[in-house]
Amino acid sequence: MQKVLTAAQMSEVDRLTTERYGIPSILLMENAAHAVARVITEKLGGSVKGKSILVLCGKGNNGGDGAALGRLLSEGGADVSVELFGSVAETKGNARINFERLLSLQGLTFKEFRAELDDHGVDEWMDNSDYDVADVLADALFGTGLTRKLDGFFLEQIKILNEWKRIHKRLIYISVDLPSGLDADLPNHLAEALRADATVTFTAPKVANILPPSCDVNGELYIEDIGSPQELIEAQSSGLYLSDRVDAADWLENTTYSSDSYKNKRGHALLIAGSENYSGAAVLCGSAAMRSGVGLGTIVTPRSSKDSVASRVLPEVMVRGVAETENGSISEAAFDEIGDLLEKADAVAIGSGISQDGSTKKFVQKVIENRQQPMIVDADALNLLSPFAECVGSLRVSSPHVSKGNDGADSSSSQPLILTPHEGEFMRLLGTNDKDAIKDRVAAVRDFAQKHNVILVLKGERVLIGEPGGRVVVNPTGNSGLGKAGNGDTLTGILAGFAAQAVNFNIDIFETVVAAIYVAGMAGDIAERNYGKRVMTASDVRECLVDAFDSLKSRG
Repeated sequence: MQKVLTAAQMSEVDRLTTERYGIPSILLMENAAHAVARVITEKLGGSVKGKSILVLCGKGNNGGDGAALGRLLSEGGADVSVELFGSVAETKGNARINFERLLSLQGLTFKEFRAELDDHGVDEWMDNSDYDVADVLADALFGTGLTRKLDGFFLEQIKILNEWKRIHKRLIYISVDLPSGLDADLPNHLAEALRADATVTFTAPKVANILPPSCDVNGELYIEDIGSPQELIEAQSSGLYLSDRVDAADWLENTTYSSDSYKNKRGHALLIAGSENYSGAAVLCGSAAMRSGVGLGTIVTPRSSKDSVASRVLPEVMVRGVAETENGSISEAAFDEIGDLLEKADAVAIGSGISQDGSTKKFVQKVIENRQQPMIVDADALNLLSPFAECVGSLRVSSPHVSKGNDGADSSSSQPLILTPHEGEFMRLLGTNDKDAIKDRVAAVRDFAQKHNVILVLKGERVLIGEPGGRVVVNPTGNSGLGKAGNGDTLTGILAGFAAQAVNFNIDIFETVVAAIYVAGMAGDIAERNYGKRVMTASDVRECLVDAFDSLKSRG
């Protein structure tokens, strides 16, 4: 997980890098330029030679990065034009040093736009700019320095560039640190922002790099190390993190199959799911759990649904029918029938398609109250526990600060409770219809997880994962094709399978949830590439887990 820093924290890291470790700030700028140059070279197929590249620069340090970038690309054989909005005399420090280097550089076009930067100045810029002949446009106008809405010249300029890109899709837009028009510390657009194909940010991600809707204009995000020691980043007081490949790859390595692996060493996932009208939810949940690498999977479902579930789920998954209500959902009496399963299971998931019945609610409450292992609560089980504050006392949900695996304790209070709502279910858990209550999604997730001592997985465009200690992790994988029916059940099965394995390998449950969400989203991205968002289904996502696992074997 990578810490997410504010603009002020990032400035502090840069300052301390120079003051404490003697790394010159101009070297950090040079390293940043090299990082962006590498990405541009990659996007152009391995060489910039003969390509037309336009670098738009502001007068600050972001513009200085752009000036150094222009020099490097020119040295690599590109036809480079650097456009500074202002004059070299107005720049300072390292930025000025890099702009002055351009003045004597042969083979590079350097222009200063000193006219009044207002609506009228846009016409002059369009008449004299090389934006309409470039193969690549590098945006080094503002970076993390912008804290107000664009207006006048720059607002019109960004609008023109976005429209030009819409018409000429071959163009590649690369933003340096942050697309111009965004405030580094806000998840919302200030106004118009450049729509980049890729953003290269430095040292650590910023809020606008990773949270929607701002992250939508970042394109592909590259987080590049430019020389600041990791301990300076870790010393910053941020509780927001971004998950990455390493989290998932490490988890898979820690749960790898050994020569003596067998089913009881891989964990037993118990899925309490399905009802008369929603047997498919149990099928999706159980099959996904089995594909996750778990050793054993068992579905508990109403007796009238047993045959329907058993005939469609992967044959390796066991199915047990239990007592049901007149409506075909699991009844309270079923609790006494599954004592042996609850005792043997390493992780339990409850809720997928179980329906909402008064007797079912009592069953859910008993299962959660008497849990002896990590438990994932999803879908109808969440609704049966809403508003959550009214149930918290009787459920004994006080959970660990996320202990490692099953410590053998009998008390349910030692076992993590993992809630996985989408935004509608989350509002019901909160007991409100006011959308402002979750306007700041990060704060809402952190507050709920801390208040109720649970792990909260808030689904949506970017899944957020909160834990009782106050950390919130943003998951970058996944796409809108996952917003179809059945994907929530598939995710629940994957989480249960991962949790069951974690218990057997004594791996932290919060880290496990972070890894499971990353892998599930990754499988969704592979399904999108293979089938497209319009066609992909939850079953496709499950089957793409194999490709996700294979991909993660490589740490690249």
